[in-house]
Amino acid sequence: MMLSILRRPVIASTSRFYSTLSKNMEKHGVVPDVIDVAPEQQVEVSYPSGVKVDSGNELTPTQVKDIPAVKWPADKDSLYTLCMTDPDAPSRKEPKFREWHHWLVGNIPGGDVSQGEVLSEYVGSGPPPNTGLHRYVFLVYKQNGKLKFDEPRLTNKSGDNRGGFSIRKFAAKYNLGQPVAGNLYQAEYDDYVPILYKQLGG
Repeated sequence: MMLSILRRPVIASTSRFYSTLSKNMEKHGVVPDVIDVAPEQQVEVSYPSGVKVDSGNELTPTQVKDIPAVKWPADKDSLYTLCMTDPDAPSRKEPKFREWHHWLVGNIPGGDVSQGEVLSEYVGSGPPPNTGLHRYVFLVYKQNGKLKFDEPRLTNKSGDNRGGFSIRKFAAKYNLGQPVAGNLYQAEYDDYVPILYKQLGG
């Protein structure tokens, strides 16, 4: 009797953890706007400013301006692709530039993002004024092996070639399947955004 009582919270917390991530991705419309199925594992995203991404919590562009540390339960012998994308460009009501991708790294060995192949350098949140909250979605895909990407390499000094992206189409193109881990936060305009636009040449 005592043993089953001790075991129960572990089982409950694991299933609750998965259902919370899944429910939040559905609640915030990431499923179906960005992906078809919510991943089972959560990506831990921690910013130098001290904030963490937590299933749709609200952060500010100022808090997320620098490259975060990203962790997920990775297999050390596998390669991964990481994407951060905004499906709400220029706004959630009129997402005509869906998606605007903020970060794209492929061929990540065993979860070490710093050793991956950077396709698009990190750009923080820059939602235009009066467009409300935007969703910023982190997704990790497990690759079948090393990939040869033919995407243009994008720096963080320009906003060109970032809009009109689809992580769903990208994943299909490179046979990545469904994401294995994910997370998201929301942000709206603050006074850092004009500084970011200047950096991007806007």
